[in-house]
Amino acid sequence: MDSLSFRPADLDDAPTVIELVTSAYRGEASKQGWTSEADLIDGQRINLEVLSADIRRPNSVVLLAERGGGLVGCAHVARTDTTHAYFGMFAVHPLGQAQGDGKRILAEAERFVAAEWMSSVMTMTVLDARSELLAFYERRGYRRTATYTPFPYGDERFGLPRRDDLRLEVLEKVLDPVHGPARTRR
Repeated sequence: MDSLSFRPADLDDAPTVIELVTSAYRGEASKQGWTSEADLIDGQRINLEVLSADIRRPNSVVLLAERGGGLVGCAHVARTDTTHAYFGMFAVHPLGQAQGDGKRILAEAERFVAAEWMSSVMTMTVLDARSELLAFYERRGYRRTATYTPFPYGDERFGLPRRDDLRLEVLEKVLDPVHGPARTRR
């Protein structure tokens, strides 16, 4: 399998990123992979306004994973304070899931925040109804914190919930120190 190359997204990448993220989580296409939320939430997963803000904001990077010039996956990382970074908007194309690309993208995001921002802890939120996804992150060293935040009901930018009991659990991982410069390639 060809290796992945990583680069930060720019505003020109936004339509392709939105298409990828939507295909990984929502609608019929998402059911080809294992990350689908289609049974839990309808509608969009991300919109142009939110994504553009993530791309433009200081201490925020949307990492793109490419193979052979095509977009394979993405993740958003944001520095939240001097020691913590947030990981989100993680998506791998549904037909490419369960091939190891997701593990490589997550590892690159961890390497990036440790090298670029000297972050020692990565946090994220995951729908607690997604037991298989929580297990994936636990196998990668993330710890469930038993801290929950409510799903943003009423904010259609994040979709239309099909249930009224959704909530997000905070996960965290202490990162290994990284020495040397970041090597994000364009």
